[in-house]
Amino acid sequence: GEALEVNREVNCVTDFIHGCEDQLQKLKKQKEKGLLYGIPISIKDHINCKGHISSGGMVKFLGQVKEEDSVIVQVLKHQGGIPFVKTNIPQTMINYDCSNLIFGQTLNPLNHQKSPGGSSGGEGALIAGGGSILGIGSDMGGSIRLPSSFCGLCGLKPTGNRISPPGCSDSPFMLAVTAMLGPMARDVDSLALCMKALLCQEMFRLDPTVPPIPFDEEVRLRGAPMAPSAQQQS
Repeated sequence: GEALEVNREVNCVTDFIHGCEDQLQKLKKQKEKGLLYGIPISIKDHINCKGHISSGGMVKFLGQVKEEDSVIVQVLKHQGGIPFVKTNIPQTMINYDCSNLIFGQTLNPLNHQKSPGGSSGGEGALIAGGGSILGIGSDMGGSIRLPSSFCGLCGLKPTGNRISPPGCSDSPFMLAVTAMLGPMARDVDSLALCMKALLCQEMFRLDPTVPPIPFDEEVRLRGAPMAPSAQQQS
């Protein structure tokens, strides 16, 4: 409901993922509770979801319904997360705004005169507007970092090849810089939880090209400038 409300104001959602209610019922029956149990998760338009298109903001992809979830969507579900909407992007995604001829312009929820940034602009707008608490964007030249900055959120562009790629086919761009999927949320702890959930045996099993290195909680805490130990030392 909240996502619909935000979408009415800023036009950030491109599709609702059918089957998420069934998935929730299935989860309730499972004994094992994943790290993301019951959390609704928004995902960027170009990440493949079974039964949905990955438009990239381009008309040529509108007829291509995907037959499989991409690895990241499979892993999110494995961890109990519930992908529930796909979010808007600029045409071709190589842009720092967020509009295309299919879904139109996404606005910044903090100021409707401003852009939410791009290319994960729909994610930035939905999360900042209160319609999602955790989202998956992607970043090659700033596409997670810019909307996070424009919308007052936290975002992470992981190291190249740390997470299995989105699974969208026929990308018009093969660039030297590795595009990376990564989490967007309102606080750093949510990003850490998401990375910890993604870097699991299921990810490494589904995509053997991903280095099987789990999330290192100690490194994260060591790197936090305001961690209690750092304050004591200073």
